[in-house]
Amino acid sequence: MTIFCSPARRFRLPGKARPAHCFMRALLFCLATFIFGHTANAEGVLHLYNWNNYISDETVARFEAQCACRVMQDYYSDNEEMLAKLAAGATGYDIIVPTGNAMESLIRQKALRPLDKFRLPNLKNINPVYLNTAFDPGNRFSVPYAYTITLIGYNAEKMRELALPTDTWAVIFEPKYLGKVKGRVTVLDSQRELMAAALKYLGYSANDTDEAHWKQARDLIIRAKPYWAAFNASSYIKELTVGNIWLVHGYSNDIFQANLDAQKAGRKFSLVSSIPKEGATLSLDSMVLHKAGPRPDLAFRFINFMLDGKNSAELTNLIGSGNPNMDAMHYIKAEIAQNPAIFPDAQHQANLEMLRDLDRNQRRMLSRMWTEIKLR
Repeated sequence: MTIFCSPARRFRLPGKARPAHCFMRALLFCLATFIFGHTANAEGVLHLYNWNNYISDETVARFEAQCACRVMQDYYSDNEEMLAKLAAGATGYDIIVPTGNAMESLIRQKALRPLDKFRLPNLKNINPVYLNTAFDPGNRFSVPYAYTITLIGYNAEKMRELALPTDTWAVIFEPKYLGKVKGRVTVLDSQRELMAAALKYLGYSANDTDEAHWKQARDLIIRAKPYWAAFNASSYIKELTVGNIWLVHGYSNDIFQANLDAQKAGRKFSLVSSIPKEGATLSLDSMVLHKAGPRPDLAFRFINFMLDGKNSAELTNLIGSGNPNMDAMHYIKAEIAQNPAIFPDAQHQANLEMLRDLDRNQRRMLSRMWTEIKLR
């Protein structure tokens, strides 16, 4: 939750209290307020606004011990929710972890504090591939944290049994394949991500904004829609795990988690991720300092702490997120480090795109097309 400074409470005593008692109680209250308030300020609190389950409890505890402070976390489920909350006036956050296209909005709004890189010696650990991005040239405001790839996830046994391809978006969009898995497929309930997949399959950039190309993508989606079970961005993990769904358009770390859950439950199938040969989107989440954050000193310490390879690796080992930290590779479990859907080779890396922010007219057009898709 967002932490605000609470207004001083009005000190009200019972009506029958004698003046001396009133004075003593008031004095004790003021003394206690001073002592506890002073202690809280001395201890320090870092306010972190982050995606849910995007840092391990052990990592947080270790940072708290190191800085003799507390980390207070608030969570959001998507970038739009985070942006809307900030636009509505939410304050008090020291660090936010937005995705690239959302960061463009924050930078345009002048909502971020520029980085003092002299206070971030561990920045050297970041792979240059993830620096100097289009949404923050020169990394004036952002430090890469983790990434997710939007790709194909599937029940390996079912796909093999049905002889379906698993290296192309065609299996998500083409009726000749979908007919074999009708009602066993879900796609993300995300305008940008689903349109991006369709655009990539059609041979366009995920950031293409040509209206004619968007209409082609819309029509492709509408044609495939009758074969899909749902637009689903949350419970599809569970549906994959129990075997109700066999094929998804989803996030790499979600499919990683679904497979872990399936193995723990003793399922007789494995869940696998694949980057389509046509390309896919990569969502890079970065740490930024909000300009209204009360403790930039703690924020810089936290960012440099998370840039340490061991600390950074804990997130990847926990949820299977991609990791831009080169030093972290020494601490990441081998089975994760060798997973090509989490750490793609150079060929697949070249076909990954980060989504850019849209302007107001483009968002309006996309929203209109999304309504058409949902109503058809």
